[in-house]
Amino acid sequence: MERFGVKSAPSRNRSKTALYVTPQDRVTEFGSELHEDGGKLFCTSCNVVLNHVRKSAINDHLKSKTHTKRKAEFEEQNVRKKQRTLTASLQCNSTAQTEKTSVIQDFVKMCLEANIPLEKADHPAVRAFLSRHVKNGSSIPKSDQLRKAYLPDGYDNENQLINTEDR
Repeated sequence: MERFGVKSAPSRNRSKTALYVTPQDRVTEFGSELHEDGGKLFCTSCNVVLNHVRKSAINDHLKSKTHTKRKAEFEEQNVRKKQRTLTASLQCNSTAQTEKTSVIQDFVKMCLEANIPLEKADHPAVRAFLSRHVKNGSSIPKSDQLRKAYLPDGYDNENQLINTEDR
């Protein structure tokens, strides 16, 4: 066939997907209508995951009636909420989480310095006092969890302080 100048037909099995396109590339291409989190591409106004590999799927979504309706509702709202993946949400340390950890560590340190057994934290009167009068006091766990999770941290911190004072 080559001799007569006839070329073979192009292969129909070739994939039409973009192999090396990342969700971040699509965000830069489409602008603020999309956002990326955790390797996934989200529509900002609809809060749905989109296939970032096929550009036609993104174009079809952006032209759909549901997207235009949700986009109009989204623009009316003052608060802009972006959906995030679960792993990104769990990795984020909010101020409430850090404050909670700080309260628990301070409670364990106070008990250790005052020679108060951690089992006393399980008493109903202590629990009621903590929840009523201490900010985030109700988030202090039971004594077994205090011993397992927070006592080693306090012990390590005290050892470091003692070692630095000796030098």
